Amino acid sequence: MSWKTAITKVEPNKLTLRGYDLATLIGTASFAQMVYLLLMGEFPDEKTGQLVEAILVSSVDHGATPPSCLAARTVASCGVPLTTALAAGVMSIGRYHGGAIEDCMKTLARAAQAKREKGKSLPDIAEQTIAEAKAKGRRLSGFGHRIHTQDPRTVKLLELAKSLGLAGDGVAIAEAIAEAFQRKGKTLPLNVDGAIAALLFDLGIPPELGNAFFVISRLPGLVAHIHEEQTREKPMRVITPGDVEYDGKEAP
Repeated sequence: MSWKTAITKVEPNKLTLRGYDLATLIGTASFAQMVYLLLMGEFPDEKTGQLVEAILVSSVDHGATPPSCLAARTVASCGVPLTTALAAGVMSIGRYHGGAIEDCMKTLARAAQAKREKGKSLPDIAEQTIAEAKAKGRRLSGFGHRIHTQDPRTVKLLELAKSLGLAGDGVAIAEAIAEAFQRKGKTLPLNVDGAIAALLFDLGIPPELGNAFFVISRLPGLVAHIHEEQTREKPMRVITPGDVEYDGKEAP
């Protein structure tokens, strides 16, 4: 009995990914294009590749206080290999941290289906979505932020998607929900997870792959924090999130 894979074909002196010769992609394809190719099975057009690149850049790091970073730095302080600390950081990514993308994509999918089937306006769909979540005692993932009242990453991502002509129902519904919250006097702006969810939805990426983009994006940031922890701080220290102070370079 043999089992099948449609991802990579390995032959003597040749590697083929999703039908593309890897050697021909080296130096011509971006990392974001390769991520899309591997996950979706086809090479993205230039605009899609540009948007995926922006998505990966947007979540590369968010400071030393997110749970994944605290977990990675805490484990790193114990003197373990980089990969062990990195695994600890990734394992802390779940429903409440980094897991909002998939959940938000599913919310947008339900709202988009209701829009198609019932022909309701965007404001009505947004109000309905909020009401249904409230009735179930469920928070809408992708909205609100503990620091940002207007997430600068969200603003940039949506501007880019619109300029590339790739913003569709996902973006429209996400913005409508944020506006509905604002009308209700609630400070729950569309955050970067919600923005990424909307863009991935509009790109036709399955919701179950949504959180993968957060993990892929955040890995370089975690590696940087692990390396800093192991080369700058004392081993086995008590890490207090609120005591962190930035002393790096300022923006040029």
